[in-house]
Amino acid sequence: MSMINNLRAAVRPTRRPEAAGGQDPMCSAVVDCAVYQDGRRLGTTCSPAEAVRQVRGAKGAFSWIGLHEPTEAEFAGIAELFGLHPLAVEDAVHAHQRPKIERYDSVLFVVLKTVCYVEHGQLTPTSEVVDTGELMVFAGPDFVITVRHGGHGSLTGLRRRLEEETADSGLLAKGPTAVLHAIADHVVDDYLAVADRLQTDVDQIEYDVFSPVGGPGTDAGRVYQLKREVLEFKRAAVPLLRPMQQLSEPTSARLVDPEVQTYFRDVADHLARVTEQVQGFDELLNSLLQANLAQVSVAQNEDMRKITAWAAILAVPTMITGIYGMNFENMPELHYRYGYFVVLFGIAAVCVGMYQGFKRNGWL
Repeated sequence: MSMINNLRAAVRPTRRPEAAGGQDPMCSAVVDCAVYQDGRRLGTTCSPAEAVRQVRGAKGAFSWIGLHEPTEAEFAGIAELFGLHPLAVEDAVHAHQRPKIERYDSVLFVVLKTVCYVEHGQLTPTSEVVDTGELMVFAGPDFVITVRHGGHGSLTGLRRRLEEETADSGLLAKGPTAVLHAIADHVVDDYLAVADRLQTDVDQIEYDVFSPVGGPGTDAGRVYQLKREVLEFKRAAVPLLRPMQQLSEPTSARLVDPEVQTYFRDVADHLARVTEQVQGFDELLNSLLQANLAQVSVAQNEDMRKITAWAAILAVPTMITGIYGMNFENMPELHYRYGYFVVLFGIAAVCVGMYQGFKRNGWL
């Protein structure tokens, strides 16, 4: 108990060290930095260097540092403090990584894709439906470092919710891998929410494709755009399933507490549901796109049949008048008194007969 009191007294706001040019570049990208002991936050925000000094050698203590889009210079000091592997540091700074999990000695490096649903009044061929970002997590024996890229996916609310939990039942008491689970669970919960919203868009576009309003081919651009957005979501969710399953397997027991592994299995189950749902969206949109193109083809064939039928009907008077337009003197019925009316009647009778035949066969 005395150690906890000493830590609480030691971790207090201090003035950040300043470089020659002003603020310490290592701290400028830090969103929050705190020390946790037995599931409780000690003091307020501190610098990363202070956090390292406080947790080293303190049983049950770890630090959680959150950064937002740090540059190489801003992250270099933190990487040196915690001995992070250069390859993982490069991935964290430059982003644009595939969801994955990597192990560097006693440190886990996990890349997560954050997903946000973009509100839109009506889906158009240029609508943005899904916005993605990236979240990198370093989980070591006594530290958690999160690096966020993008305008969404903030962990401030998650951190506050974990801090409000009781020390006995809270995840913070279980150490850095429990924080890693909370972050993964938070990201996957966002996946579930986005998938539910996408379901509405997919249902609407399905109704529009088979609706007679608008005509065939009017929804091809919208279907293709929604398919692109679903594909972006798919790239974020599907590759993450295997890393979550790895964290729940017995082979990860050296780095993940067995009790926390149970929580990772729950995250993997939720993620499996999301991946099945998003793959279903992709397949359904493929079918809708093909159905829409088939509708266009059918409509074009229908138009060609109508044009062909009318061309055949008009060919009859054209042929007859063309024949009688030849200036020969000895032509049958040329001097017949009622020849003109007979020819007109014959043309009309043939045209009406052809029209009825085409109509009966569905060409007109």
